[in-house]
Amino acid sequence: MTYDDRTPAELVGIPPETAFSITFDGRQLTALPGQSIAATLWTAGILSWRTTRVGGRPRGAFCGIGQCHDCLATVNGRPNRRACLVTARPGDTVTTQEGNGHAGLDS
Repeated sequence: MTYDDRTPAELVGIPPETAFSITFDGRQLTALPGQSIAATLWTAGILSWRTTRVGGRPRGAFCGIGQCHDCLATVNGRPNRRACLVTARPGDTVTTQEGNGHAGLDS
């Protein structure tokens, strides 16, 4: 194994913590402790989890530091959560946010 083939955990010699599951639009995904929801989605090959208010264009993480708001998702029923800043927790339910994320909250 060369230096470039090692994972970050192997480089620092820390054993990985136990993975857990979250759900995205009904699909089970594996997350690691401390991983953001955006990172969990990226790891699963999911690049878009929001649509724009006008035009319904797909969006995902853009800046990765919580400034642009492109990564908004509905997490555990709460809309407008920045997936790049929210740490994944065991059992989280994440759904694609469409438009402004307020549909169905008026009732």
